[in-house]
Amino acid sequence: MPVYLDYAATTPLDARVLMAMQPYLTEVCGNPSSLHCFGQAARRGVMRAREEVAALIGASPSEVFFTSGGTESDNWALRGIAEERRKAGCRHIVTSAVEHPAVRETCRDLAAHGYALTEVPVDATGRVALSDVAAALREDTALVTIMTANNEVGTIQPIAEIGALLRARGIPFHTDAVQAAGHIPLDVEELYVDALSLSAHKFCGPKGVGVLYVRRTLRMAPLLYGGAQERDMRAGTENVAGIVGCGCAAAIACAEMGAEDVRLRAAAESLRTALSDIDGIRFYGHREERLAGILSFGIRDIPQDTLLIRLDLAGFAVSGGSACSAGAAHPSHVLCAMGCPPEEARTAIRVSLGRFTREDDVTAFADTVRAIAKE
Repeated sequence: MPVYLDYAATTPLDARVLMAMQPYLTEVCGNPSSLHCFGQAARRGVMRAREEVAALIGASPSEVFFTSGGTESDNWALRGIAEERRKAGCRHIVTSAVEHPAVRETCRDLAAHGYALTEVPVDATGRVALSDVAAALREDTALVTIMTANNEVGTIQPIAEIGALLRARGIPFHTDAVQAAGHIPLDVEELYVDALSLSAHKFCGPKGVGVLYVRRTLRMAPLLYGGAQERDMRAGTENVAGIVGCGCAAAIACAEMGAEDVRLRAAAESLRTALSDIDGIRFYGHREERLAGILSFGIRDIPQDTLLIRLDLAGFAVSGGSACSAGAAHPSHVLCAMGCPPEEARTAIRVSLGRFTREDDVTAFADTVRAIAKE
């Protein structure tokens, strides 16, 4: 059987989540907006899921909005906040140089439509400096968006420190927590964030369901107009089964992330140790401030696509970085922002471990990489 080591791209659906979803794919068939018993049963499922997601991030259920995924949540947050702040003459956006394309390209599109954009640099580990964020702020800054943890190298950003700075300045702060949610503790109050994006399929929930947390005091434009769903902010009949699955996955993550973090951190460290004596190997990302399951590395003189194909033929599924940038001819913008020369960046792959990764999977993978490197 092939071994799946690409959890940062997407995760397998947990059987417990599927079980929770099944009634809403069959007998609980009502529209949550309907007054009859079928509709109200569906509505209760959505309400319970909203509470479960709120508990995952320390929010109030009334601050949780369901979307179709992380990309939609990011787009809505950035465009919704920017549109509202534009009314006050604020047309400047601050982001980092290592954001996911969902944020990066949205910011660049806003820049093409009249907003000024500042991309804050990162150090060699992929971290932004609080001082650089502070230096980028202007009187007309509409919002700041910095990801919680990087999807390619796993580096965790100093979100609470940035959030405290921005709260004191009265500048809205959004964080893309898609890669982090369900894997590290998140509390929107302690992080001082005004908006936070997450996606169910990153923590063993279903694909096609995302969340946008919006602080109750934050004013932002609706995403879709029509019906009154999602408190008049996102019209359209809810994906009830998916939302129920998202809630169940959030509840499981709340209960199990601590033990899972310890296990994955040990497994990733074991893998790093097993690979560290390969001639020409380089590891990327912060050694301590990182997501437990992500390990990014490259081997000199072995191109990324060559290594990925060899590993796939050997039965191991890994990636070259962001799944949303797969097939791109250019090297990773994340690694380039970290100071890697383009040719070096073209050797990097990402291994991401998860809930169903076994110790012998990691050992076998390390043995295979070592064998390829010796050829």
